This record gives sequence, C-alpha cells and structure tokens, in this order.
Amino acid sequence: MALDVPVIGLEVHVQLRTRTKLFCGCGAGFGAPPNHLTCPVCLGLPGALPVLNAEAVRLAVRAALALHMAVTPHSRFARKNYFYPDLPKGYQITQHDRPLATGGWLEVPLPGGGAARVALAQLHLEEDSGKSLHAAAGGAGGSRLDFNRAGAPLAEIVTEPCLGSPEEAADFLRALHARLTFAGVTTGRMEEGALRCDANVSLRDPATGDGTERVEVKNLNSFRFVERALAHEVSRQREAVASGAVVARETRLFDPGSGATAVLREKETFEDYRYFPDPDLPPLVVGEALLAQERHRRDEAPEALRTRFRTEMGLPDYDAGVLTQDRETAAYFEAVARRCADPKAASNWVMTEVLRQVKAHGGDWTRLRVHPEELGALLAQVAEGRLSTALAKAVFARMAESGEEAGTAVRALGGPVVRDGETLSALVDEALRAQPRAAEDVRAGHGRALGVLVGEVLRRSGGRAEPRAARRLLRVRLGLDAEE
Repeated sequence: MALDVPVIGLEVHVQLRTRTKLFCGCGAGFGAPPNHLTCPVCLGLPGALPVLNAEAVRLAVRAALALHMAVTPHSRFARKNYFYPDLPKGYQITQHDRPLATGGWLEVPLPGGGAARVALAQLHLEEDSGKSLHAAAGGAGGSRLDFNRAGAPLAEIVTEPCLGSPEEAADFLRALHARLTFAGVTTGRMEEGALRCDANVSLRDPATGDGTERVEVKNLNSFRFVERALAHEVSRQREAVASGAVVARETRLFDPGSGATAVLREKETFEDYRYFPDPDLPPLVVGEALLAQERHRRDEAPEALRTRFRTEMGLPDYDAGVLTQDRETAAYFEAVARRCADPKAASNWVMTEVLRQVKAHGGDWTRLRVHPEELGALLAQVAEGRLSTALAKAVFARMAESGEEAGTAVRALGGPVVRDGETLSALVDEALRAQPRAAEDVRAGHGRALGVLVGEVLRRSGGRAEPRAARRLLRVRLGLDAEE
C-alpha cells in the first residue's frame, strides 16, 4: 500500500477572555487603533518585568478541565527564541517541557449520529505576537507593525496526530470552539483572532508505518479554511509522492483566493528555538483550591445540553444549537422557559429579540436590562391573551432601554391588550372605513383580505388589540359567522 493515508494534528491558539494581557495591564480587547494597547512590558523595553495574569490562569485551568485534561500542579514558563518584526522582545514567553495540562480528549459529533473521541496532547499558556500589516503588491505604504496583540493571553491546545481527514479536523475545531465558548473561556470570535489554528499534515502507509515529512499550515482562522487548506495539502502531497518527489518539511500559508498553500519557510525544530526557562517568572503553582473551585462550577457540556433541550423541551435541532452557543444564552433561555412554561416561545424570543439586544451591546450580557423572569412573565401574558405579540415586543424594547419592569412598561405604552368593549368596536369601525376595498373583498368570499383589516386594527391600536378578538368582531361586522 502506498503513502496515501492523511495524518493530521492541530495546534489551536485560543485567546482567553480576560480584560488585560498575559503579563501586563494593557487591554486585551479587539478593535483599538494600532499600537494603542501597549506598554514597556509587552513591547519588551529594557528593565520591564512580566507579572502573570491570574484570571488567564483560571480560564486556562477551566479549559483543561472542560477537556478532561490533567492539570500539572507545577508548570513553568520558557523563552522561545526567534526573530520576527512582530515579536518585540525577540522571544515569546510560552510553556515548553512543563505545560499547564496534559492528556485529555474531546468528543466530536459524527454526521450519522454518535461521537468520535479525539485525543489531546497538552495545553499550555503563552503570549501572542504582534501583527504585521503589508501593503498590496505594488502599493504604497510598505509594511507596518501593530503591537496591540503582543502579549495577549493564549491557551494553545495541541491534539495528538489522530485526525484522518480534513473534514474530521474541521469538525473537531467546531466542537472545540463550541465547548470553550460555552465554558466562557474565550469569546470564540474567529474574525477577531480569538481562535486560530496551525495544522500539521503528513501521509502514512498503514502497512509499513512509513510516512512523509510533516508539513505545517499556519494561521487558519475559519472552519472552512481549515478544511480547504488541508484538502489542498493532502492532494498536493499525494501528487508529490506519486511523481516520486520528496515532501519537504516546511511551513506553508493558505491563500483563500486560490485555495492553495504556498511555502513560507523551512519548518523549524525545537533546537532552533533554543528554549530555556524564563528567568523573570517563577514556576506556576496551581493550588487545590483553584482546581476545586473550577471543578465545582464546571458546566453541563453543550452537547449534553443540546440533547436535553431537544428531548425534554421538544426544541428543534436548530434552536438547541443556537441556544447552546454560550452558557449565558443557555442559562437565560432556561430561566425564561421556567417562567412562561412554553419552551418554544421562550426559544423564539431569546433567539430574536434577546440576542439582538445583546449583539447591540457588543455581546456583553451584563448590559441586558431585562431579567429573564421578567421576560418569562411577559410571554405568559401573551399566552394568556392579555398582550398581543406586537405590544409585547414594544414592551420588551422599552424594558431593554429603560430597565423598567414589564407592568410599568405596559402602562407606559397605553395599557394592556384591548379585546372587547367600545374601544375595540371603535377600532374595527375605523379599520372598515380606512380599508373599504378589503371589506368588499371579504364579503365577496376572499378570506385572505380579512388579514388586511386585522392588520389595520392592530396598527390603529398601537399593537394593543387582541388579533383573535378583532378578527371575530370584523367577521360579525361584515355579516359573517364570528368563527371561521
């Protein structure tokens, strides 16, 4: 048998969800103007000393436990020496021979049902580098450096070389993204660089164990790019083997435009980096108190939560997937569903009105001013017919803006739903005068035109008219039976 079977391992760089960088007090957020989030420490100026971010350690431990890894009680930092313009110190502070956690696994859902367990090698802490910005070929401006990311806190998660296809690699990355985002370890925003991947691929002959040299494809920042880059690289290596060429040990970059990889440089070895313990940082000791605290707060896995939402609450697969994208969304939904006793209604509102408000606040759930129990009570009133859906949406929007309780917002918008009496009767008469053509169409047997009249009643009531009551009264006015 020829060298034909892909062997893939991933190195995933996860930016931890901290306010500041790994070894200094500079902000670790995204979107600041170039070089506005820097200081002597992250710029590597003489005499500046690093101070470890305790929250980054906590989140890395949380990630390790979520991935069933063994946390090392005593780990240590090392200097990885290489010289690139975007690395201001001339070395990267990382962990090498004594990482924070080892072993572990992640279950990845299979397309036909069930799951496959992907083995993990280790998790270690390290700081990010800066970013080189290059002008387009032939353009003015040359190359520039932005050090905002330099020193940002990363957890690098390394798999064993056990993935057998580009599709498996992309599925693993999706599962890892979901697990760590749900645990609150990272924002997961790949467009902001919060999760990036280096992929290592070679070909093996299962019969003999012989294999090609390992090729690394760097800086893949989407699930689709991982799959496309690996598919191209597997094909390229197979063609090289078939032609008798040697697959060189090298680092390559993926070009999304062409769908191909291109040589960046020869692949370094551990010796090239000249690792040695960082003299400015003592060994990292993870105490039992921190481990116990993180074990206690460990969340239900998102895949288990999705199953529970489907089986116990009867939600569709799509809803269950959206609601388990992070722990805040899942917890908010469950609190709403408990109060209104209608999981599907709660799901619809959380996926639309609630997530729209959260997105408007940059994904910050702490700025959402509507308590889930208040929303649940609002939905209960809709189910009881005391509020129309249109009015409930207006009430929710007011609550989100002002922080008012539902009752206060309802009164401010004109009171509860109108379902009978002189007010509804007057609104129906106004709608019939405003839409005479629709009224004639209904009398002529065109039942769909009744919706135009109901919409007119709702518009004139500011969303307060109860649609079913308006529909019944309109039918009576038009000489039809009240019920269809």
